[in-house]
Amino acid sequence: QLILTRDNTLSSQIQPLEYKPGIEKCLNPGRQEVMFQHMERIKEFFINSYHEAMDWCRGKNWVLRMPLLIYFTYVLTRHLADPMYESLIGALNLGIHELGHYVFRPFGEFMHAAGGTILQCLAPVFSMIMFRRLRDYFAIAACFGWLSTNLFSVATYVADARAMKLKLVTPGGGVAQHDWNYLLFKLGLLHVDTTLALLIRITACASMLICLAGGACLLWQMAHPAEPDKLSTL
Repeated sequence: QLILTRDNTLSSQIQPLEYKPGIEKCLNPGRQEVMFQHMERIKEFFINSYHEAMDWCRGKNWVLRMPLLIYFTYVLTRHLADPMYESLIGALNLGIHELGHYVFRPFGEFMHAAGGTILQCLAPVFSMIMFRRLRDYFAIAACFGWLSTNLFSVATYVADARAMKLKLVTPGGGVAQHDWNYLLFKLGLLHVDTTLALLIRITACASMLICLAGGACLLWQMAHPAEPDKLSTL
């Protein structure tokens, strides 16, 4: 660094490097070992879940479960063709959405508005956890499809934040508030409503593809059960 001295001449001054403890933490072998252990546990969890799912399929009737997978395939194609489409599950999703407003009302106006979306998306997630404990793996796959229908509905709602052309309902009567107009306005994100809606639609598609791919894999295993010794080598 060049500095100006009292005699108006330039002189160089070397400043010591600033100490940054964050770099040392990132390179800490102990932290790397902990991260590696966590990754190994996650890997082990998915491998064990796969073997449990394949074993669970043995003796299950794939014919009775196939129509649900076909229906979710139809739902995905309709949602992709028409953003305003609502499936038969839409009525259930709407009921849970409205319930969410009441559940989150004690936590303030912002959470009151967001509560509908939060609860309708958490309901399938809680169901996944429940079915995971029950070891019903096809039901878990179906819950991903259910979550997808909620996300598609949320995306439509978010995309309408500025236009506010959707017909809204309110169980208590009175003037219905547009949840996402209020939420995005409060967050200063009202101008990116359509971009956010697109990201939610992409997530909805991913969730439905997990449902269809996972469900199809389970149905195939039900129809063509593998021997236990073959599963152990995977």
